[in-house]
Amino acid sequence: MILRWYDSNARDLPWRRPDTTPWQIMISEFMLQQTPVSRVLEPWQRWVERWPVPAALAVEPAGEAVRAWGRLGYPRRALRLHGAAVAIDRDHDGEVPDDLDTLRALPGVGDYTAAAIASFGFGQRHLVLDTNVRRVITRIAAGVQYPAVSISAAERTLAATFLPRRADRAARWAAASMELGAVVCTARSPACELCPVRDHCAWRAAGYPAWSGPPRRGQAYDGTDRQCRGAILAVLRGRDDPAPLGVLTAAWPDHDQFTRALDSLITDGLIRPCPTGFRLP
Repeated sequence: MILRWYDSNARDLPWRRPDTTPWQIMISEFMLQQTPVSRVLEPWQRWVERWPVPAALAVEPAGEAVRAWGRLGYPRRALRLHGAAVAIDRDHDGEVPDDLDTLRALPGVGDYTAAAIASFGFGQRHLVLDTNVRRVITRIAAGVQYPAVSISAAERTLAATFLPRRADRAARWAAASMELGAVVCTARSPACELCPVRDHCAWRAAGYPAWSGPPRRGQAYDGTDRQCRGAILAVLRGRDDPAPLGVLTAAWPDHDQFTRALDSLITDGLIRPCPTGFRLP
């Protein structure tokens, strides 16, 4: 039922189109981590046009990846994607590997990202358990509003019972269940009247019991070190030459927080000190 629903209701996202390469899917998976689809569409298009293959990104300085990442947030993802491109170009003849363990060995690629690339890029049969998929399965099968913070062996076993045996259908199931969680079975305002499996949902049948686990808090941004780090990076992204310390300090009013954020950016390899100030790597 979810696969049929997906056939008629899937959003036309560019990385889902038949001619999308595994590398382009890999870019989308890095960008979509903790970031809404609406914010990823334009940066993804710019990236695949500028760097259509891993080798094109690998020959650029890592700082260009950070610059092109723009305001997507969590810019260490850009460094890791650049590192993955270098590894693919150096160790895999410039082709994204299709083996799950080999994918996991690439910088920035964990269990979820490896499974997503193998499924969406190569049509393989794997458990692709992002937050949306986990929420859908938890509500349908366990009657609980939200999944646990961490994925357990029991949750993986449960999710495996939903996975079609045929690889092509399993890959499509991963995309379909993810889509259902993103647009219908959402975290805060599920549109149950539009759900194709509402009559099979244990959470709905139980009367939508409220979450009884640890409090679920949204991530604050305003005034945080994350925002301060972003303000510093914004200055450097807009310059080809190094920025003197005085230019950077003007980007944030709190001196102690600025110093803490600057130190963390250096530690993370996102900026580098140089004789005339600071620059992207």
